[in-house]
Amino acid sequence: MPALPPLALYVHVPWCVRKCPYCDFNSHGIGRNEALPEEAYLEALLADLDADAGLVGERSLSSVFIGGGTPSLMSPDFYSRFLAALSQRLGLETNCEITLEANPGTVEQQRFTGYREAGINRLSIGVQSFQAEQLEVLGRIHSGDEARRAVESARRSGFDNINLDLMHGLPGQTLELALDDLEQALALSPEHLSWYQLTLEPNTEFHSHPPHLPEDDMLWDIQDAGHARLEQAGLGRYEISAYARPGCRSRHNLNYWRFGDYLGIGAGAHGKLSRWADDELTIERRWKSRQPDAYLRRMNDPRGFVAGRQTIAEDELPLEFAMNALRLVDGVEMTAWETTSGRPAASLERRLNLLRDQGLMVQDTSRIQATPQGLLFLNELLTRIAEQSKG
Repeated sequence: MPALPPLALYVHVPWCVRKCPYCDFNSHGIGRNEALPEEAYLEALLADLDADAGLVGERSLSSVFIGGGTPSLMSPDFYSRFLAALSQRLGLETNCEITLEANPGTVEQQRFTGYREAGINRLSIGVQSFQAEQLEVLGRIHSGDEARRAVESARRSGFDNINLDLMHGLPGQTLELALDDLEQALALSPEHLSWYQLTLEPNTEFHSHPPHLPEDDMLWDIQDAGHARLEQAGLGRYEISAYARPGCRSRHNLNYWRFGDYLGIGAGAHGKLSRWADDELTIERRWKSRQPDAYLRRMNDPRGFVAGRQTIAEDELPLEFAMNALRLVDGVEMTAWETTSGRPAASLERRLNLLRDQGLMVQDTSRIQATPQGLLFLNELLTRIAEQSKG
């Protein structure tokens, strides 16, 4: 059988101190003095992992990403025990990238040394902004000073691979304020920066009560000036909203965008798995019970933790693949389509030729890559692929 795509692991920790008004992730507020069910959740995660491990054969993990919620609410001991158990159950590739999302609150800073000793080697710190007014509007519970101290603390704890999450297009934000946020982030010398525009997502407070956001012309100015500044600082753009120093691109996210496989464990986690059966590659998406209490109750449920599953139909594969691959500035080689979908290049080519003629994709037929114009209007590009898939 041909080789299967690389395999990663996503772990979801659903709790946070307070739900932010823009957040549409599966996160559930919990008071600072309210005890988290660490023991019960660790037991559930390992049972969830055991149930999925039999689906991956002998493949080892290229990366692990622990997201949320606020995963840094959990203790270093929690992750030490989890990662030790994980390495016993599934092989970890040499230099496996293990990322933990963290918020720059003072409680979390005190734990950075413990996280590093547990085996976590990459931090993703949710700064969002350094401006007090913007942080208040966003519902963040930290200050700009706390964000700076968090990065300094992480460095002292031995972390040499740090991502900062930063948003732009915020309520009341000017070009000057957006660029000041970038300057303050760059002063901390991150290896990676996720710089993305605030969007009003359904089922969020901001969607129900929209704040006043900058006009489109201002948003374009922010994006153009910010992109130029980041490139000047040596952070190359490699994905729609991701910038990295040489050698520091997120391996975990690259696996997503290249249509690799990943297990998803934890409340509401999603996974994608490829399997050969009867000489045909089938690709299945699976998701776990979403509510934390319901997820924990699944420990004793004969149905297990899976809340739903869906095999990706052959006519849906081009759009599924393109939604990921075309986010990459350099795109992917056409051979990646054949490897990850199990389908010949011709089954995708006919959907892409028209887009090449329209100047939205590069003319090189050995690559699946958007032009600069295509990246600017990626949603329109994907809509056209979807329409051709239906046709």
